Amino acid sequence: MHNMRIFTVDSFTDRPFKGNPAAVCLLEGPATVSWMREVSAEMRHSETAFVVRGEGGYSLRWFTPKVEVALCGHATLAAAHILYEIGAEDGRIDFSTQSGILSVERDSSGLITMDFPVKVPSECAVPAGLGEALGVEPVWVGNSQFDLLVEVDSPEIVRTLAPDIGAIATIDVRGVIVTAASPDSDADFVSRFFAPRAGVDEDPVTGSAHCVLAPYWSQRLGAHSLAGRQLSERGGVVRTTMRDDRVLLGGKAVTIWSGEMHV
Repeated sequence: MHNMRIFTVDSFTDRPFKGNPAAVCLLEGPATVSWMREVSAEMRHSETAFVVRGEGGYSLRWFTPKVEVALCGHATLAAAHILYEIGAEDGRIDFSTQSGILSVERDSSGLITMDFPVKVPSECAVPAGLGEALGVEPVWVGNSQFDLLVEVDSPEIVRTLAPDIGAIATIDVRGVIVTAASPDSDADFVSRFFAPRAGVDEDPVTGSAHCVLAPYWSQRLGAHSLAGRQLSERGGVVRTTMRDDRVLLGGKAVTIWSGEMHV
């Protein structure tokens, strides 16, 4: 395999060293799953995006340091950002993924908007041990395709949460989203995301979690367009707009470094 270009991008932020870092690897052709896993483990970001140009668009896959995932927002944002920055694209980009075609566009301000599938949560029984794992009793719990959504009483509870990550890892879901309404801040709702089963104890800013959060809070708050702030240590903002069974996720991104991989 030839040397290939690789980048680190901070997504859902306009400031370096904030938001969620992702690696972006531009491939000249398909790569094996085992090799992509090894690269992702080497990069140690919550996700590494692998991009291959094809007819009519691009193939896009995402890997955590442990597993391949079927949907990732911040690494999609990072991949699109790089294609725009290097001049490979200047209009709409279509990514072919395990979650179907994901379309991305950038406006004149640098805001990148991604067209993602909605993952509506359905109310469910509280899984055994969830309250103990989080250290707080939920107000509402629902299951979505990949993740568990847990509403709590206040943004301060979300901010100060110190969950038992080992206990969360015993719950049979990709990740646990903890959220609360936030009417008195610069965001409509806040969240944090824990996914130890996927090799990510806490994700800084999670686009795919907002595929769950957007329909939930849009219905609760009676608004199609909202802003969600993820209260991780790095922090970041995801802008959401509901469109029937799709959600537009908007954010900015910053390139941190670029280079060549010698493999």
